[in-house]
Amino acid sequence: MNEHVYLFLDESGTLDFSFRGTRFFVLTSVSMKRPFRINDALDSYMYKCIENGMDIEYFHCYSDSKRVRRVVYDLIAEYVESIDIDCLIIEKSGVAAELQNGVRFYPAMLGHLLNLTTRFDSVAGDSSEIIIITDTVPINRGRRAVEKTIQTTLAHILPRGRHRTLHHQSRSHYGLQIADYCSWAIFRKWEIGDSTWYDQIQP
Repeated sequence: MNEHVYLFLDESGTLDFSFRGTRFFVLTSVSMKRPFRINDALDSYMYKCIENGMDIEYFHCYSDSKRVRRVVYDLIAEYVESIDIDCLIIEKSGVAAELQNGVRFYPAMLGHLLNLTTRFDSVAGDSSEIIIITDTVPINRGRRAVEKTIQTTLAHILPRGRHRTLHHQSRSHYGLQIADYCSWAIFRKWEIGDSTWYDQIQP
């Protein structure tokens, strides 16, 4: 039986297109096949943090300390050969006016990223199923409409019966936490010119 491919998705930046919003919006996909070799290393480090007195439930780049952040990025770099990282970087000022609201923009950009990821990812062609796991959709108003749009977009991209989409909290999968870390590093490089963390995962 062919292997399953997991795509973990995360985003960085705001969906606010006014002057108060971020300049860029970044969507990131982390593709992996089981066994997830990095998971054991992350699990071991998580318990090491707890044993050293930290109250940590899961890794979240924005709220983790600089020390924790550096170790997690080091682990991602160490296991990068078993991880495919793809991202779509959108400069929001160039987005067409009719797409400048979250309900239309988010699923359209996600569909574009998935189209590129699954078209050029060699593992997608011989897999029995592609399982796409996203963090909870970052839009409160019209959430059902957004999820329906995502499913419709995926149906046009991927073969019938060969994909599923799940919306889980990031604490439930290390893959989502890795996607969060990668997305944050790429976003900071483009948004504020800070490539400190990006340089660690650049390979």
